[in-house]
Amino acid sequence: MKKLIALLLAVLMLLTLAACGGDTETAAPAESGSTASNASSGEKLRFVTGGESGTYYAFGSVIAQHATNNAGVNVVGLVGNGSQANIMELQDGNAELAFCQSDVMAYAYNGTNLFEETGKIDCFSTVAALYMEQVQIVTTDSSIKTVEDLKGKRVSIGAAGSGVYFNAIDILGAYGLTEADITPTYQSFGDSANDIKDGKIDAAFIVAGAPTTAITDLATTKDVYLVSLDDAHIEELCKTSDYYTRNVIPADVYGTDGDVTTVAVGAVILARDDVSEDAIYKFTKDLFDNAAAEVSSHAKYGELNLDFAASVTSVPYHPGAAKYFAEKGYTVPTK
Repeated sequence: MKKLIALLLAVLMLLTLAACGGDTETAAPAESGSTASNASSGEKLRFVTGGESGTYYAFGSVIAQHATNNAGVNVVGLVGNGSQANIMELQDGNAELAFCQSDVMAYAYNGTNLFEETGKIDCFSTVAALYMEQVQIVTTDSSIKTVEDLKGKRVSIGAAGSGVYFNAIDILGAYGLTEADITPTYQSFGDSANDIKDGKIDAAFIVAGAPTTAITDLATTKDVYLVSLDDAHIEELCKTSDYYTRNVIPADVYGTDGDVTTVAVGAVILARDDVSEDAIYKFTKDLFDNAAAEVSSHAKYGELNLDFAASVTSVPYHPGAAKYFAEKGYTVPTK
């Protein structure tokens, strides 16, 4: 009897080991680039934002933290190097979510301007448009009152890989100036503000949602001035570049002498197409359903609205975002 029991136990153990071995051999390894697996397994969705002195980074970090704490999807905010660089991070699989200017995402999707050499990049979809990003021309030189006054000055026109460069060239061009008419530098928002403070440059183009940290920090030590654009040149600019809209920065934002008239582009969140519908649905729902309650966390929550969020036409929406907007009564284009 003992021998029979021992034999049965041995057979049972062999069957168990065979079963375990079978599972190990047939289970497919998770792909490192599979975002759908990441979302369901609790791994983080990487959200590339912007430089530490810009609105993208500050607001993006808050958005990521809230989604992680409340939406059942883990998101980590990362420092970014501008809209073009953020698109490349999506293409290279180094991020699943990204902030981007509305003009730059259109360039990438159509393979124009910044993306003429790299070619069309269309591995991403729109999640939502969030707020307007003003073209802010900041200086501490009170004699610089118009765009024409930048001629011959040392001017930062944006970091390499950013959309700011093309915005600066557009604005200068509208006033009959070219890059050759200024002494250009190519810097981040924070470096631009520091160099203005130290007298190394005279002015800087900063394209971000106002108030922007780099400018508010500069205003704590210096009197800052923002250059206004006149309506005639704004109208001309908007005719040739339809992604610009007229925008006003109220005087109380930076303590300027009066309101500042400028143009703006949209700040948009993008997602790789292979991120799961469920993850993007949860992320989008968390962002907009909680916006009113989270204004104290970041002022940009107060600028979110569904009409603007669902207004993008240049790049189709991710299915997860489209599902959320459909629940709210909006039909958005999808691939």
